[in-house]
Amino acid sequence: MSPIRVFTSTNVLLQGRHDLLPATIEVDVESGKIVKIHEGKKTESDYEGVLEEGAFVDVGELVILPGLVDAHVHLNEPGRTHWEGFLTGTQAAISGGVTTVVDMPLNSIPPTTTVENLNTKREAARGQCWTDVGFWGGIIPGNQDNLVPLVKDGVKGFKCFLIDSGVEEFPCVAEDDLKLAMGSLSSAPSTILYHAELDILQPSKAVTSSAPADQSDPANYQTFLSSRPPTLETSAISLVISLHRTRPSLRGHIVHLSTSTALPSIRAAKSSNINLTVETCFHYLCLTAEYIPHGHPEFKCCPPIRDNANRQELWDALLDGTIDCVVSDHSPCVASLKRVDTDGDFMQAWGGISTLGLGLSLLWTEAHKNEKLKGKVGIADIVRWTSEKTAEHASLQGVKGALAVGYDADIVVWDPDVELKVTKDSLKFKNKLSPYEGLTLRGQVQQSYVRGNLAFDRHRRGFDGLSAPGKLL
Repeated sequence: MSPIRVFTSTNVLLQGRHDLLPATIEVDVESGKIVKIHEGKKTESDYEGVLEEGAFVDVGELVILPGLVDAHVHLNEPGRTHWEGFLTGTQAAISGGVTTVVDMPLNSIPPTTTVENLNTKREAARGQCWTDVGFWGGIIPGNQDNLVPLVKDGVKGFKCFLIDSGVEEFPCVAEDDLKLAMGSLSSAPSTILYHAELDILQPSKAVTSSAPADQSDPANYQTFLSSRPPTLETSAISLVISLHRTRPSLRGHIVHLSTSTALPSIRAAKSSNINLTVETCFHYLCLTAEYIPHGHPEFKCCPPIRDNANRQELWDALLDGTIDCVVSDHSPCVASLKRVDTDGDFMQAWGGISTLGLGLSLLWTEAHKNEKLKGKVGIADIVRWTSEKTAEHASLQGVKGALAVGYDADIVVWDPDVELKVTKDSLKFKNKLSPYEGLTLRGQVQQSYVRGNLAFDRHRRGFDGLSAPGKLL
């Protein structure tokens, strides 16, 4: 008989429940699967003669949650490991209760656009991962014949850009490229993820300049914001909806939705049964354009953070199900590319926000401080958006995203009442540059387990005495 490990608390979030309840979870040590769940809190004496030493984990009144699944992360290895890497990126993730990440096909070199490149990335990742790691493939002009082999080799779907990606090895696609890709995938249905910004005047070029004369200061956030108007997103989303109207077996997914002006067309598409899902990000839900300081491009991302009224409409869309899930879009770089220590030029700085390890605390904090959300958002909602729905998006349903029999025992021990200040020392990712630095957040992960194996323990300074348990999915 395989040994078991037991987790118990007076506050456990089980699959299908909206409230926390006392429960005890039994995990098969060899498989890492949940094999039995008891409602009610058992004691160690209930397992006398059954458990090995240290195999009974009683966390008292702390909350037990399923591990989060972050389905939009740029780990950048190999090729740009000085930006981030599998080791530091997954350590940052696990410290915030993310037990599975799905890596984007860029900004690594090479990008994940062929099976050969996928294997190169897997070799780089092997033995370094503190979370389980899956991979998205990429669609670029001319690689349509590589897509089905990538599906067969395990990628979760395909990311593409409808506007310049910012890296030359991952060029954007035009409508004709997408039709070729969709044709190839007709024999192996998958998901296409869209960076949905489209400059209909110059579809192959990034919109990086041409700010209005009265907003010509490149260190002024409004200059950058004016250069990425909502019409870029609405134009792209209209194209995506049009393409997927004729491909019902192929799911389209809008990544990092930032503009609420696209919500009516998304709602109409979903009501007409177009196979479409949508994500937004922590930064669009927790940050606003009005409060971005002059000369601080750590707040820059594409599409951009918009105003507070827009942010509230995104929250409404999340609550009513128009937006399906929330991800980090962790997209770091070296400090020099952010230009925070030089000229603070938003127009020239790298566009990407570093968030890994903070998402659960960010949403929990916002749920408490935002007057319009009080009483509407509970921990079960946050877990649904960041674990259950993201697992479904990455085709990991039935394995990840819930505490239920047969699922991986990805378990997070969380203190909802702790307050923490975000400092450079508290950030686990490689380049410690984040717009959240200095904020006081509520709720903190104490321990994270991947398939029943302890992967992070705040009381052991995080990782002391532990080994990386992550697998490649």
